[in-house]
Amino acid sequence: MSAEKIHIEVVYALAHEQTLLKLDVPAGTTLIEGVRLSGITNKYPDIDLAKSKFGIFSKLSKADVVLREKDRIEIYRPLIADPKEVRRKRAEEGKVMKKGGGDA
Repeated sequence: MSAEKIHIEVVYALAHEQTLLKLDVPAGTTLIEGVRLSGITNKYPDIDLAKSKFGIFSKLSKADVVLREKDRIEIYRPLIADPKEVRRKRAEEGKVMKKGGGDA
């Protein structure tokens, strides 16, 4: 890697707190390397880098993508409930999701 540095951010959010880390990494650093260099797993040891999903500015990204200047890496937590399953159960129970203020 070259001596040139790029500025990145690594973010992780829980229901009760959010963490944003700003750091400089060598140009050519991959997403997963950026996460490791941030040290965020020291604060949140429950983050499993092998199973977690990542994104750059809300776009799902692979761990081996090379970072660019000012990229924001987002570490996604697993879903608690499958949205499709929740909608299916709601439909079975006869509940209607309302959109807007009109009559159903």
